[in-house]
Amino acid sequence: MVDVGAKPESARRALAEAFVSLSATARRRVRENSLEKGDVLATARLAGICAAKRTADLIPLCHPLRVVSVRVDPTLRRGGVHIRAEVLAHDRTGVEMEALTAAAVAALTVYDMTKAIDRGAVVGPVRLLEKDGGKTGRWVRPPAVRPPRRNASRRSSR
Repeated sequence: MVDVGAKPESARRALAEAFVSLSATARRRVRENSLEKGDVLATARLAGICAAKRTADLIPLCHPLRVVSVRVDPTLRRGGVHIRAEVLAHDRTGVEMEALTAAAVAALTVYDMTKAIDRGAVVGPVRLLEKDGGKTGRWVRPPAVRPPRRNASRRSSR
């Protein structure tokens, strides 16, 4: 582990997201709350919160942190379930891994609860969106650059 003992404590925040692509049938069953395992979104929320608090137990070189807040928001969207996880702490190192772990475990929970009706579900991407605090300050993921449309590039080459 990296020695962070000499670093000053400061407010830390991280926001991560994950997406689980689901079939139309699985999305309908999540929306209707008609899966045998229960309420997918509520269970994913709880799993993500628990995971954030256990990150140092799961990732070998992560420091145990004094997490003061974890918010996990799974939302049913077109194509699947979108998960946003925000973690706050006042400590000597960042909470990016806690936010990423919360989002990933919430996404895996959605997969687990829907796999009986959708084995083709896909988890990902899982990624950091923002982080605040510490020596490096604020970082925000730049907006995704969309690739050129296939038809548009053909027209421009003629």
